[in-house]
Amino acid sequence: MKRTIKVTTLADAIGSVADGERIALGGLAIYQRPMALTAELVRQRKRHLTLVGIVNGIEADLLIGAGVVDRIETSYVGLERFGLARNFRRAAQQGSLHSTDYPELIAWDRFRASQEGLPFWPCTFLGGSGITAHNPDIVAFACPVSGRQLWAVPPASPDVVLVHAPLGDAFGNVAFHQRKMLPQSADITLTRSCDRVIVSVEKIVSSRELQRQPHLVEIPAFRTSHIVEAPFGAHPTSMPGLYDCDDAFFNDYVSASASPQQFAIWLTHHISQLPDHQAYLQQLGVSHLMALRHTEIPQ
Repeated sequence: MKRTIKVTTLADAIGSVADGERIALGGLAIYQRPMALTAELVRQRKRHLTLVGIVNGIEADLLIGAGVVDRIETSYVGLERFGLARNFRRAAQQGSLHSTDYPELIAWDRFRASQEGLPFWPCTFLGGSGITAHNPDIVAFACPVSGRQLWAVPPASPDVVLVHAPLGDAFGNVAFHQRKMLPQSADITLTRSCDRVIVSVEKIVSSRELQRQPHLVEIPAFRTSHIVEAPFGAHPTSMPGLYDCDDAFFNDYVSASASPQQFAIWLTHHISQLPDHQAYLQQLGVSHLMALRHTEIPQ
């Protein structure tokens, strides 16, 4: 059986995302976010997306500030040590963003429900929580075995999942490092919750190279709809084992997001006026990027 080549450009991959869809972005907090894919959503002026996540960070704040996302379902949006996600907070306070809160564990379990094809995820620990009072999609029910009150939490149900990973081949097989932490585990769970998975990778390698380490392949080709080579595709977030978080860039972002006017200028300079990811990297400069790197990409 002939295998399908799935290598494409960022523009073509994001061109497959339709306005109004439910999207999920890989990584966790300020680690391993698919930022090159996120920036392309902004360049293509996607609109009315719903972002469903676990623990969200700059990728969510950026999309909200750019007017791409107007609904979000997650447990957290923030920049950790860099402070508040100001675009998110401003939009939520002004009512231009519809935000639905889930506890972090439940936010993760919602993707597990989608992975298993379940109509809901049963939860035992929401008693006394204000979460249920403000979320009509969470439904109380009696356990048919014990009679104990449980809560049915809706699945995440993303239409498309976007992740960034270290390595992949032209057919869409994607490998992670052997040592996995929460960002990598989240990516694996997300990609199993959806039939459409767009992946950017630091490097596209030959299938033979991946065959030497088959235990590292966590996203098989049949799950991947598009794969794109995007070096530093998680910048300014870190890529564990490859490069560090760009603290200076984050601090600049936080300052720029203090007001819609300042953020509009930042967005134009760093994303909208640039034709592609390559231009973004050129603007940052080789020396700046190399200073963030602390190891070589594994072969």
